[in-house]
Amino acid sequence: MSLITPDFGLLFWMTLIFGIVFFVLAKWGFPAITNSVSAREERINESIKAARAAEEKLADLAQEQARMIQETRKQQDKILKATKTQSEHIVAEAQAKANAEADRILMQAREQISKEKENMLRDVRQNVADLSISVAEKILREKLSEDDTQPDLMNKLMDEVSDNGSVKNLRS
Repeated sequence: MSLITPDFGLLFWMTLIFGIVFFVLAKWGFPAITNSVSAREERINESIKAARAAEEKLADLAQEQARMIQETRKQQDKILKATKTQSEHIVAEAQAKANAEADRILMQAREQISKEKENMLRDVRQNVADLSISVAEKILREKLSEDDTQPDLMNKLMDEVSDNGSVKNLRS
């Protein structure tokens, strides 16, 4: 037997075994292999679809996140504006209250100064009146100490009272 040229029997048996193996593979092996390749192809396609869906979801989530961030910034701006407006309002209100309180204190001080001034003027007038009465009393005592001037002065005062009809003119 030679290595290069096979015998007819060997060729026959090899062809027969090849045919049986091919038949067995064709009947049971190839369908199993093609089914497994098809199943794997389906899994790969499903995985690709799932990856694309996940990518789309991620893109949607990114857009949603950007929208939420923008909305949050708008709300933050609104809150900051409202806070600023409220703080300005509170400051203005506090200034108005402080001004009103200052005006009230100033008015009270003016009233108190006015009352003190009136009291001082009243005291000064009282002192001047007391002093005037005291001086007049001393002068009258001196003049009335002489016996002949006393009846003349009394007559003069009586004439003035009877002419005017009141004591008011005596003081002036």
